[in-house]
Amino acid sequence: MSGRKHTVLKIAYRELGRMTSRPLYVLSMVIAPLFCYIFFTTLMKEGLPQDLPAGVVDADNSSVSRNILRNLDAYQQTEFIRQYSNFGEARQAMQRGEIYGFFYIPEGLEHDASNQNQPLISIYTNGSYLIPSSLLYRDMKTMATMASAGVGREVLLARGAGMDQAMGFLQPIQIDMHALGNPMLNYSVYLSNTLLPAVLALMVLMITCFSIHTELKDGTMREWMELADGNVLKAVSGKLLPQTLLFVLMAVIYLILLYGYLEFPLENGIWPMLLAAVMLILASQGFAVFIAAAIPSLRWSLSLCTLWGVLSIPICGFSFPVMGMPAPLRAMSWLFPLRHYFLIYVDQALNGIPLIYSAWYYVAFLGFMLMPLLDIWLLKKTAYKYTYLL
Repeated sequence: MSGRKHTVLKIAYRELGRMTSRPLYVLSMVIAPLFCYIFFTTLMKEGLPQDLPAGVVDADNSSVSRNILRNLDAYQQTEFIRQYSNFGEARQAMQRGEIYGFFYIPEGLEHDASNQNQPLISIYTNGSYLIPSSLLYRDMKTMATMASAGVGREVLLARGAGMDQAMGFLQPIQIDMHALGNPMLNYSVYLSNTLLPAVLALMVLMITCFSIHTELKDGTMREWMELADGNVLKAVSGKLLPQTLLFVLMAVIYLILLYGYLEFPLENGIWPMLLAAVMLILASQGFAVFIAAAIPSLRWSLSLCTLWGVLSIPICGFSFPVMGMPAPLRAMSWLFPLRHYFLIYVDQALNGIPLIYSAWYYVAFLGFMLMPLLDIWLLKKTAYKYTYLL
């Protein structure tokens, strides 16, 4: 047993020398993840976009429309930067990108509202900008609803109804809304908690595959196997040991950043997420070793690992629900380690449910970690019988 440990440590020391001799390792394993950590967390540091520029067209110019205009800037996300004289001018400003949308008050609003003719307030947004237009539409729709209620209240009061009667008629049922898991409605809470580990997992896939196939490219693969006494498990374990330790350190950094510095929701404490981060790294390494052993070509195996890491981001379910995907994609989503990490994050960090309900996702990580056992023997065959392929 001590001899086996000594062999693994010798290979790990050799791998550490290879890592420090190539700037690519430092760039991919340290600089790139740190840059992404800082970029994504500072990009969304406000939580939600603030002061999105919008416009307004008041074709009625009545006391009711002016009262609506005074209440338009009540939302932090929307800033009405200009009042336009007509529809065409506002449309052209939106097409030029000066505003993301505008609020149109038609002529005769006060007259129609007083006579219960249901005037139509229009909202126009630029759908080319998905998030700004969605947020503006939500705010302006709320403003239109409030304006309608305000006009209705004034009409009821003018007809002799009391304030309680008017409000009871306009809003017979009051709605008390509470956002669970992300009460701040902070985009960064659900984006950063998936994008940061996704970037790290992508780097793990690429570096693991690259480090194995550069042995074949450099003509040192046989030397690597002989240093492990022909034991391919010891050879791979020693090679991945220093990489694993460094990647785990990078995972600890993003966990401290998200849950320590930024104080994102963490209902069940740090340990379930730390375990999930470590297992995500090991699972990604297992998948990469499986691909590297099956495809003795740096170009093709690295391309497949990169493709798998990139596809895991949209298919894991954090931006579009998996249940809304076609059946083949729903089944395929389980083949990505990031999907299981995301579900653990939802269960443990956001919802705080007992750990036992997330046990299956940890077991799935173990499955990815054991994948190399299916074809790892091919690495030894490659070392002695194959030449380098582009």
